[in-house]
Amino acid sequence: MPEISRRQFMLLSAKLAALLGVGASALPAIAQAVQTLASGQAPLLWLQGQSCSGCSVSLLNAVHPDPVAILTRYVSMQFHGTLSTATGELGMTVLNDNIRRGGYLLAVEGAVPAAMPEACVVGGEPFAQQLLRAAAAAEAIVAVGTCACYGGIPAAENNPTGSQSAMAYLQANGIAKPLIAIPGCPVHPDWLVGTLVQLLSFGVPELNADGAPKMFFERLVHDQCPRFADYERENFAEHFSDSGCLFKLGCLGPVTHADCPTRLWNAGTNFCINAGAPCIGCSSKEFSRAMTLPFYRKSEQAQIEADKA
Repeated sequence: MPEISRRQFMLLSAKLAALLGVGASALPAIAQAVQTLASGQAPLLWLQGQSCSGCSVSLLNAVHPDPVAILTRYVSMQFHGTLSTATGELGMTVLNDNIRRGGYLLAVEGAVPAAMPEACVVGGEPFAQQLLRAAAAAEAIVAVGTCACYGGIPAAENNPTGSQSAMAYLQANGIAKPLIAIPGCPVHPDWLVGTLVQLLSFGVPELNADGAPKMFFERLVHDQCPRFADYERENFAEHFSDSGCLFKLGCLGPVTHADCPTRLWNAGTNFCINAGAPCIGCSSKEFSRAMTLPFYRKSEQAQIEADKA
């Protein structure tokens, strides 16, 4: 593993302190957490169930630190089905050896096909069984992405696999470990890195009613929205290319908790509403759950046109 200077540790710690919204007094604790991650004292296992791997891809879009630094310097990533160099039998040996040793942080991406275990098999073992084995030996579990947190797209209405969230599956099977939800489709890399550092620096973060860290998911998107003034003035967009509040075009910002409007995505470049698209509520428990609530709803636009006629 590449050597990291104290100056590099403190620089990263300052960035993470800003990410977590804590003051300079917390820097020593955060620096120690980064050292713990990098030294291998807090290994990380990453399991993937029913998912598109979008949260793993999002992790690779991280900045400050970038993904190479995360994976080679700051996180002792022992196993990741997509990113690990070891594959096949060797990969499964690495995973199983870590499960036998225990004492790691477990990240879970994707949902669990509870009614059809054979729908998701990893290394010849049903994912549901593998998840329970890994969770039993973990120090804490982080559900990464809305599929793992609340079911997401795999658990949508009428899904044939009886899919459910990893969180619900673990709780139903009596896994009594610290369990943290980081929803999003995909999850923002800051939310994941920040939560891991928080766990090691200060313990389990303060969680909202849905089990997600308040430091990222306390406020509604609507309350932080740059178009909030348009909502107050009832200046509503009638088409997706219009200026004005997107509420009548189906924006779910009023019922979605996340800090996207202030954190932004792709290295602080933009987020959905700034790009002219309504918030689809991807960090919400109701995301993709019902057929009657599609991501982009033409019915609202049709009603606007009917009212004008």
